[in-house]
Amino acid sequence: MRQKVAQQKFNMNQQQSKQIQIRANDADLKGAYSNVAIITHTQEEFVIDFMNVLGQNGVLSARVILSPGHMKRIIQALQGNMKLYEQKFGSITLTEEPKEDLGFQFSGNK
Repeated sequence: MRQKVAQQKFNMNQQQSKQIQIRANDADLKGAYSNVAIITHTQEEFVIDFMNVLGQNGVLSARVILSPGHMKRIIQALQGNMKLYEQKFGSITLTEEPKEDLGFQFSGNK
């Protein structure tokens, strides 16, 4: 299995910058498509299941398990990136949620 190395600079603060080498195989670099995500949590961790669902069939694309602190940092990073995206490309209009039962229930804030 061929390994690729990606280098990314992470700004730890304004004065210091670290370089971290990340190894990823070709399959991981292709990414995984997801059109559904289910988020669950315990006191100690958050679990995000990314799925690709078409009709009555679906497949788990990836499961990511995070500490609460890391989850909060990811949310902040996503919010910042969404703001930059919409500044560059315009506001995103949310589509209506599916009316049919997909086999699971959403228990978020409504």
